[in-house]
Amino acid sequence: MRTIVRIAALCAALFATAASAQPYPSKIVRIIVPFAAGGPTDVMARIIGKKISERLGQQFIIENQGGAGGNIGMGSAARAAGDGYTILFVSSSYVVNPSLYHKVPYDPDRDFVPITKAAAATHALIANPAVPARSVRELVDLIKAEPAKYSIASPGAGTTPHLSIELFKQSLGLNKLLVVPFSGGNPSIQSVVAGHTPLSFQAIPPATALIKEGKLRALAVTSTRRSSVLPDVPTLDELGIKGQEAETMQGVLAPTGTPQEIVNLLQREIAAILALPDVNEKVLALGFEPSGITPAEFGAYIKAEIAKWRRVIEQANMDKI
Repeated sequence: MRTIVRIAALCAALFATAASAQPYPSKIVRIIVPFAAGGPTDVMARIIGKKISERLGQQFIIENQGGAGGNIGMGSAARAAGDGYTILFVSSSYVVNPSLYHKVPYDPDRDFVPITKAAAATHALIANPAVPARSVRELVDLIKAEPAKYSIASPGAGTTPHLSIELFKQSLGLNKLLVVPFSGGNPSIQSVVAGHTPLSFQAIPPATALIKEGKLRALAVTSTRRSSVLPDVPTLDELGIKGQEAETMQGVLAPTGTPQEIVNLLQREIAAILALPDVNEKVLALGFEPSGITPAEFGAYIKAEIAKWRRVIEQANMDKI
């Protein structure tokens, strides 16, 4: 009897060892998107999820967990096992929320390991065509001469375009410029088109078509290089207005404890997917620039972004949520 028990135990151990030795992924991987379906983060995650499923021969399914500026989904992912079978697809709220909220359900230093920045969209300083300024310097002079005449639309408190506004105001002494918050990018853009709030900073994806149609005027972008989507629009940096770099990123993370070999595999696969001509075309059409940087580079990026936006939020005396 003891011999039979020992043989059964040995078989069980051998089975467990064989199971653990199965190549990753050996079962469904869930991608938590902390926003509702249909938004840019969801669209990016679905593009990559579909391709990586095909390449690795296992389903990567999207799980939308929206709410609280992304905090609900990010908190859920922070509590997940670090086994490679849960990954998190985030926007820039990941680096902003720790400074914007009194309390967030995740610690970006403790709860996650970086995989890669998949893509990023620069912000554009846009104006209603009726605004007489044809350059950023002309606009700054107009605002300083008549600060009560101008207002600037924000797509929402604490969004990176809103923080671009605050950084711009702080850098150029435009403290009297009134910021008007809206409940998203599209409502704030439509207010600029209608002339109710003649100015805005926006992530370029929802504004690109209106800029190309002449319904909005783009005066500058916040990237260090000109956007391939709006190549004729200068950067603030090349106009001599330094330190304005800002973007809305799309990043991929995994819960702490995820084996480094899995992290490296996912980064390599995502970078390869982003380089595919059909994917590259789709990402650019959304207004994003593909990336695919290494985990170490993405980790450094996250730390720098958290520190930068913390300074801007503190200097703007923004009320925490």
